[in-house]
Amino acid sequence: MSERIRYAICDDHGLFRTGLAMILKHAEDLELVGEAQNGREAIALAERGDVDVMLMDIRMPDMDGIQATRAIRERMGERAPRILVLTTLDLDEAVERSVRAGASGFILKAAEPELLVAAIRSIHAGGRLFASNAVAELLEQSPLAQSPQPVELPAAYQTLSERERDIFILAAAGLSNAEIAAKEFVSAGTVKTHISHILQKLSLRDRIQLVVYAYEHGIIERSRA
Repeated sequence: MSERIRYAICDDHGLFRTGLAMILKHAEDLELVGEAQNGREAIALAERGDVDVMLMDIRMPDMDGIQATRAIRERMGERAPRILVLTTLDLDEAVERSVRAGASGFILKAAEPELLVAAIRSIHAGGRLFASNAVAELLEQSPLAQSPQPVELPAAYQTLSERERDIFILAAAGLSNAEIAAKEFVSAGTVKTHISHILQKLSLRDRIQLVVYAYEHGIIERSRA
């Protein structure tokens, strides 16, 4: 059997935690290593260092899941567990904030068990469980996207080459590596390399942060002008 994925459930409803654990116990590669009923407990649980993936509810007392996600990412950096946000609403403002806080994905609480298991496995392997275009839709609807944009582009962005800027804009628009490769007449591997360099230059963790960066700095709007 492959390496077990150690996960934790962070939700203020004990019955939901119990039910979720019962569903997930049938996946032989998943191991429940802890539970939390609020954000502060979630942070303490993450800092133990034995959690690979945290299933994080958004609305919890004392400290909510978004605050906890941000705190975990800020305190632990690359050592932080991957965080999968659980929500009852699709594409709501709280999900947008969880993306900004550093979540690796979000999934509806009503999702089928098979999808939830697949989501845990995916983000543990380094994937993201939201398409960039879904994140873009969230950001376009946010007040930040409607506010006046800064006149000057960030200095880090200006260090990108012309090709890197083209790929940045396509990635921010939600295109996959294969789609970008077709538009730029290069291989998918070359696109992957460019994306890696772009993330490094802009000090971004992943493509989701790239999308957020593009909207926060008005780069998407400039590209449409």
